[in-house]
Amino acid sequence: MGEYTVTELEELHEQIRRCQKCRLYRGTTHAVPGEGPPHADIMFVGEAPGFHEDQQGRPFVGAAGQFLESLLASINLSRNDVFITNVVKHRPPNNRDPQVDELQACRPYLDRQIELIKPKMIVTLGRFSMELAWVDARISRIHGQPKKVGGIVYFPMFHPAAALHQPRYRSLIEQDFLKIPEILADLGSVDEGESSGPPVEQLSLF
Repeated sequence: MGEYTVTELEELHEQIRRCQKCRLYRGTTHAVPGEGPPHADIMFVGEAPGFHEDQQGRPFVGAAGQFLESLLASINLSRNDVFITNVVKHRPPNNRDPQVDELQACRPYLDRQIELIKPKMIVTLGRFSMELAWVDARISRIHGQPKKVGGIVYFPMFHPAAALHQPRYRSLIEQDFLKIPEILADLGSVDEGESSGPPVEQLSLF
């Protein structure tokens, strides 16, 4: 099964690189499908590529990505151990928030990635990816509190960029991150919840 899934994932990422389903592909350098092991236990889902990601075609390679790498190191992991992607795969102009139709156009790609990779845990980074498992929730209230949906544990966190813009979030993010190994080791203790479905309204990064 592994080899077929790897091939299917590569084909999916090639589709993403050619995608013109929404306006976001215009004026971008590269699509950013995501990267990591094809059967990663942990998937990180952020918001959208930024300038450096657009230039390199890789997720989380700017300042927020450097912080994410240090967070991974704090639990003895590297980015080679996890799959990293975003809810939209092209950079929005001037790093603006993704719009509803853009999120909806890109959602099938993310759903397919989840289906193929079959992660045990999805760490949502920021409000937009939080909508994968929570509806009408405030990230300031639910961060660090896991919920199981469809057999996958979702773990909501502030986006690493939040710590760069507002340093008070740094310790919250660091503390939440340290919970990941314990949760992964005892997935059965996480309560089952219900998925919210696709995002239906614009939300801020934090």
